[in-house]
Amino acid sequence: MGLRQALRSFFIGIDRKDGPIAPVTRVHILRQEGPRHYLKAMPTAHATEKRPLVVVLHGSGASAEQVLGLAFPFSPLSVWLEIAEREQVIVVAPDGSKGRGQRAWNDGFAGIAGNPKCDDVGFIGAVIDRAIAEDGADPERVYVIGVSKGGMMAYRLAAELAPRLAAFSAVLAAMPQRADYSPSEQPLSALIVAGTADPFIPYQGGKSFITLGFLAPALGIEATAAHWRKLAGLEGEPVLDRAGSAVRQAWGTHTGSLQVVLLKIIGGGHAEPSRKKRYPGLFSRFPGRQCADVEIAEEAWAFFKDKRRSKSHFVSNPLAEPL
Repeated sequence: MGLRQALRSFFIGIDRKDGPIAPVTRVHILRQEGPRHYLKAMPTAHATEKRPLVVVLHGSGASAEQVLGLAFPFSPLSVWLEIAEREQVIVVAPDGSKGRGQRAWNDGFAGIAGNPKCDDVGFIGAVIDRAIAEDGADPERVYVIGVSKGGMMAYRLAAELAPRLAAFSAVLAAMPQRADYSPSEQPLSALIVAGTADPFIPYQGGKSFITLGFLAPALGIEATAAHWRKLAGLEGEPVLDRAGSAVRQAWGTHTGSLQVVLLKIIGGGHAEPSRKKRYPGLFSRFPGRQCADVEIAEEAWAFFKDKRRSKSHFVSNPLAEPL
C-alpha cells in the first residue's frame, strides 16, 4: 500500500464495490407524528416474481443515507445495494426521528430520556406495507437488519412485528434489561453479531460508563442469543465454525427453518465486520477494531435468503397510513 493510499485509508476509509448497485430513491410518508421518509433501492431487472424485502436500520446519529453508503463514513451495510441488484432484493432504509438533536429510534429501552417518543414500530410497519402493496415485495420474505441503536430497534420489531417477519439480524446490539415493550412470544430466526471488545455494548452486559445517558443497561450478548434460542426450542450444543477472528455458533442446522446464529468477533469493537467497506483507521482508536474476516451484509443475506414467514401469521399493519 502506497503512502497516498495509506493516508486515504487512515483518514477516509475504503469503499470498494465488486458489482453494480441498485438505484436509490427517496420516499415520503405521512405519519401521526408528521412527515417521515425512507430510502428505497429497487433492482433494475424486470421482476418475474415477488421479491424479498430487507429493512436496514441505521445507528444513533447516523442516517438512511449513511447506512446505504451515500454519506460519510462508508457503512458496511451499504453492500446491501450490491446484493439488491445481484439477488433481486428490495432494500429500504428508514430514517429515525430526532432525539437529543440526532437521529435515533424509539427502541424500547426504558429510562432513556433522549429516545424519540414516536411510534417507530408503526412507521416501519407502514414502510413494509407500502413495499408489499406498491413494489411487489413478498410478504413471506421480509427481513430486518439493524446496527447499534438500529440493532436495538430490530429487537423491538422482532418482538412486536414477529408475525410479519421471516428473520432478523441485530449487529453490535443487545436487548434491554428493562424494556418499554412486552417480551417477544413468537420464535423467530435471529442472527446476532457482536464484538468482545465493543466499548459501547459490553459483551457481558450492563452499561458502559462512556455511553452516559444515551444507553441503558443491556443483557449480555450470549444471554440475548439464549432468549431467542429458548423461544425457538434450540437448546442443544451449537455447530461451530470460524473465519479468522469471527466465531460462528449456529443452533438449528437447516437454513430454511428456525435458526439462531451468534457471530462472535473476538477482539472486535463497535464496527460492523467488512472486507470492502472499511471505516477510517483513525476511528479504530475509539470504537475499536473492525473485523475484516467476514462481510456482514453477505453473511446476513446467506442467513435470510431461505427463510420464510408462515402465511397463517401474516396480518396487515393496522397503523399504516396513506401518504
